[in-house]
Amino acid sequence: MKPALSFPYSDPDGTMFRHLQMILPDLKRHFECAYIGLPLSMLPQVEPIRQLQADDFFQIFTVEREMQVGEFFTHLYQCTAQTANPQQIIHLCYPDRLAFALESDYRDAFLADIEALSVGDVPLIFQRSWLAWETHPQNYYELEGIVTTVGCNLFGRELDYAWCHIAVQAGQLREVMPLVKNHDLSMVAEMIFYMQSDIKTRDVDWLAWEDPFLCGRDDHELKRERENSLLETQKRLKYVLPMIETLTRLSKTARNEVGN
Repeated sequence: MKPALSFPYSDPDGTMFRHLQMILPDLKRHFECAYIGLPLSMLPQVEPIRQLQADDFFQIFTVEREMQVGEFFTHLYQCTAQTANPQQIIHLCYPDRLAFALESDYRDAFLADIEALSVGDVPLIFQRSWLAWETHPQNYYELEGIVTTVGCNLFGRELDYAWCHIAVQAGQLREVMPLVKNHDLSMVAEMIFYMQSDIKTRDVDWLAWEDPFLCGRDDHELKRERENSLLETQKRLKYVLPMIETLTRLSKTARNEVGN
């Protein structure tokens, strides 16, 4: 059984749709299908949605109201888990990361990692390698690294709680998602907490920073710009701080349960 994809799809200006069309042959060759979550903001994009709906490779999950980002992700992953075969490996990821991996020199390495994955390897976090992190702005690395450090101190494992790509069987996802309560982006760290006793990791270079490629910008120039941007730092803190609070709270709850 081929693996499947599951990703949120917010593309109000249509930029991502062009990339999705370019990588679609690779996606269809290596994945059985893609489960896509569409927020309300995508409703004006009538033609892209029509084309996605007309292709049976895509299974689209919509929402009936505005949701916070974590609530929306939870809805998508719950729908995916309930729809897919419980034994199927699902890749939870992001379309911009997929586009970058498949349209760049990382294509062969990405596909090799996907093809080599077996049921015994999951749940698995594809983590950003040292080389991948070197391409990211320093403030991204330092702030997300704080979450990893906190998690390591609390649970004894170095995990990327702000993950970009994880692979998990649909049955495993079905067990985890009802436990996830946060409505903000810290829910991705919450997911890892509930899987961490079984989860494995693999460092990969193909999770290098995708923004320069997608924005058509010089990588060094954009990296300096983001490193010197207070708004970018504040943007990272908006999910990093809730992740730290979530892991601390869950650790305390787990200790109390053991004590009882």
